[in-house]
This record gives sequence, structure tokens and C-alpha cells, in this order.
Amino acid sequence: MKAQDLKGKTIAFAGSGGLDSCTITRWLADQGVQVVCFTADLGQPDEDDTEAIRQRMLQSGAIDFVLLPCKEAIAAIGLQVIQAQACYEGRYWNTTGIARCVLTKAMVQEMQKRGLSVFSHGATGRGNDQVRFQLITNMLAPEFEVYAPWRDESFLARFPGRSEMIDFCQEKGLSITASKDKPYSTDANLLGLTHESGMLEALTTPAHFVKPIMGCYPVDAPDTAEEFTVTFEQGSPVKVNGKPTSLLEAITQANAIGGRLGIGIGTHLVENRFVGIKSRGVYESPGVEILGTCYALLLQLILDRRAREFYDQLSLLIAKQIYQGYWYDLATQMALQAIEKTARLASGTIAVSLYKGTISFISADQAPHSLYSEENASMEGVGDYSHADSEGLLRVFGVSARVLATSGQVTMDT
Repeated sequence: MKAQDLKGKTIAFAGSGGLDSCTITRWLADQGVQVVCFTADLGQPDEDDTEAIRQRMLQSGAIDFVLLPCKEAIAAIGLQVIQAQACYEGRYWNTTGIARCVLTKAMVQEMQKRGLSVFSHGATGRGNDQVRFQLITNMLAPEFEVYAPWRDESFLARFPGRSEMIDFCQEKGLSITASKDKPYSTDANLLGLTHESGMLEALTTPAHFVKPIMGCYPVDAPDTAEEFTVTFEQGSPVKVNGKPTSLLEAITQANAIGGRLGIGIGTHLVENRFVGIKSRGVYESPGVEILGTCYALLLQLILDRRAREFYDQLSLLIAKQIYQGYWYDLATQMALQAIEKTARLASGTIAVSLYKGTISFISADQAPHSLYSEENASMEGVGDYSHADSEGLLRVFGVSARVLATSGQVTMDT
């Protein structure tokens, strides 16, 4: 789809009020396209003035501005990410990928109410977001068309780079905060921040080059450890430090506490984008890192060996699915149903110590579905487990072990 195909039509555009959003909206308006700008309130810690976003987008030529209330939705879906321990290629909690799911679904629902059928976004042709927006829209509203300016040759000819976009906005008198020497870009929501591009593309640029928004680096955190306690009921945090809390409040509190103590700040990752290229990101996700770690400690008590192995496979699958934009497809939904079985059992109180970016276990209590038995695990003479009972078990295991040797599969030179 090209801009010339949209002349005289009204389209929905996912805009954040940044350089790309203002440029695309103004450029499309100049082409005779009527743009309705959609922005989601995802609890962005770097943007507390949504009215300013409204004014920038209207100034850029949008005929209307729609603010989608999504804080409760991002909190709920973020809990599912925690319950699945869905980290991509290390310790990236998929904060941007999962936010695209929330934004796109909310936007599609509002578009259907307004009779709009062209979904547009400002994601580049090199990144993951273009895939996410496209696939999610295709799955939720297959009758919709998707217009991506960064895949439109006429747009690319006019704006080959960031400098031309800045010049364009300045010529049009648009209020933008971007500058040609901005060192990197940031995407934010309640669950975390991602920083990439600019000077971060050079691997000689340290992660600490980024100025944290959700907290401080571990080296700048207080010199005193702080205890953090969370109580889960059926997989959901219901108390933080002994006080009842809602899910949204739990994440917000954990963000504030974790950020202040340098938890989950400045995570560096060179990852594999869905489009096949490597990219480097620096991430902040203090609250999810704390709650996710506490949840992982609770799972250690609940899952037996077979359930653990299956859970880990599901976790990897869901992480990849989120990253690639397949959250709503059948495979993810099947996996989430299995994960939900574990969440029902995840009740208990976990206490940890937070100190300069580290999380250390203190205690676990009130976990009714825990499989851990202090008596059976003890090396002392207590409990029902007899050391002598292992003799028969090891004889059985020993049969196959000896066969590996007699068959020549295992030798001293192996």
C-alpha cells in the first residue's frame, strides 16, 4: 500500500508524539490523507503529559486524537509474561514486544467502533515492530489493511534518514524534542524501557552510556540492602511488603523500589531480530525483574522434575512467540493454558534482599502446594526417607550404565 492509494481516505495511525509520528502525520496530511492518531496510555515512565502528545499530533495535521486507556491491560498481560518467565535470549522480559500486543488490540477494537479499516504505524523496515503490528492486525482483523510509511518508496525518497525528518519538522514549525545529535532512541511502558540505535549501535559504547529513566545503575544505588516481600495467590501478587495491593500497584511499587536499588537497570543484550539481523539494546525493567525473580523462586518449590522440564520448554516458546508477534496465535494460547495450570498452584510468600542490582533469596513461606520437605531433604536422621532404599534404585540404573561400557559407547578415552 502506498500513500497515493490513501488520498482522501481516513486512516488510523499509531503515534507516540515523537519525531517519526509527527513527520509521518504531517507528510500524510500533505498528501491529502486524513489521519486519526491513536496513542496508548501504557504507564510510560518517560511521558506523563498525554495532553502534550495530543497537541503535537494535532499540530502535525491529525484530524483527531484518541488516547487508549491501557494501563490495566499492560499490567495483566505483564503478569502472564512473569508467570511464563518469558525472557527472550537471556534476561530481556519482552517488555516492548508484549506492549505492541496490548496497543494493537486496543487500537483495532477502537477502529472497528469508528469504522476505520486502515492501520498505520511508524515502525521501520529493519525492526521487529513492523512484524508485530502487521501480524497482530492480520490475526485480529484480517479485513484491515496495513500501511507502513517506512516501506513506501515515496516516503523513503523524501526521508532517507533522521536528519531529513528533523529538517522537515522544523520547516513545518512542529514542536519536537529530537535533535540530530540524539545518542539513542527509547521506547517505554509500565513494564520497562528499551534503548537502542544511535551511538548504542557501536559495541564500543558501554551500556552505562544510557541515562536511566526508571532508576539508577547498581553502582549508584544505596550501600544498604533492603528486604522485599511479595505474597502471591494463584500466581498473582496480592501483597507487597505485607500490605494488600492490586496488580497495577504491585508492579508500580516494584518499579519504584527496584529502580532505586539498581535492579534490572542497564541490561545489555545483542539479540536476533525476527528479520534476521543482530541488534543491540539496553533495557530497564526493575519491577518485572523483582516480581519475576520472586515468582521463579516460588516455582522452584512447586514444579516436579517432569513439570519443570515441560514448563521450561513452554517458557522458551512463549518468549519467542511474543518477540515475533505471535502472542494471539493458537500455539501461544495453548502454551498459556498449560502455564495457567502452574499459576493456580503458585501461592506463597517470598522474601528477597535487594542490594545494588542483585536479588538474593531470604525466605519462602505459606506455600501450600510446595513439594519441598525439609525432613526428606535433610541429611540428618529424620523423615521417612532411608538411605538404604537407594540400593535397589542404583542397581536398576546401573544396568543401562554398564551396557554403555560393554557396547563400547563409553570408554576411558570418551
